[in-house]
Amino acid sequence: MKRLVSAVGALAAALLLAACTSGGSGDLVESYTKGDAGGGYISGDGSVVTVAVGDRKPVQAYAGELDTGAGFDSAELEGRVSLLNFWYANCPPCRTEAPDLAELHEQYEADEDVVFLGVNVEDSAPRALGFAREYGIRYPSILDQGDNAVQLAFAGTVAPNAVPTTLVLDREGRVAARFSGIITDPALVSTIIDDTLAEGD
Repeated sequence: MKRLVSAVGALAAALLLAACTSGGSGDLVESYTKGDAGGGYISGDGSVVTVAVGDRKPVQAYAGELDTGAGFDSAELEGRVSLLNFWYANCPPCRTEAPDLAELHEQYEADEDVVFLGVNVEDSAPRALGFAREYGIRYPSILDQGDNAVQLAFAGTVAPNAVPTTLVLDREGRVAARFSGIITDPALVSTIIDDTLAEGD
């Protein structure tokens, strides 16, 4: 029994470590651009997956309350490329990647065709807003801990306990790319956003 408990503990520790480490990317942008930049790209550690335009599936509508107190409806994203980041304040990898997300948002803040939106899966509005202030994040988050509407809309794409996860959605709100775990290469996120913006040009 002790061996079984030890084995389970070791497996849990390995999974936790895999979720919290960077995966050692660094050349992801080069790998992505050399490979199938039109979709079907999967990073070596499986943490980044892109979906070809023809393989993307519609996502059911979702709505919720933002940490600002305003309401949000997914229809607001139509016609624009969006980045959705699933997070909560006590998640260590979420804290690690927060400065990178803040910088990425700053890069696209003036572009009306790009929207950044957080999906907070656990916290109250004051807690979420405090985190945003601490890390200089200027985009809002949906508070999804009540009805899990956003998580349900992306069921099958985002596992309920896979936090952080970051999605890039195309102009039709479909998943164009998924980053599972911490973002290790912000430049790759930017490249994929730009490629998604350019679709149909």
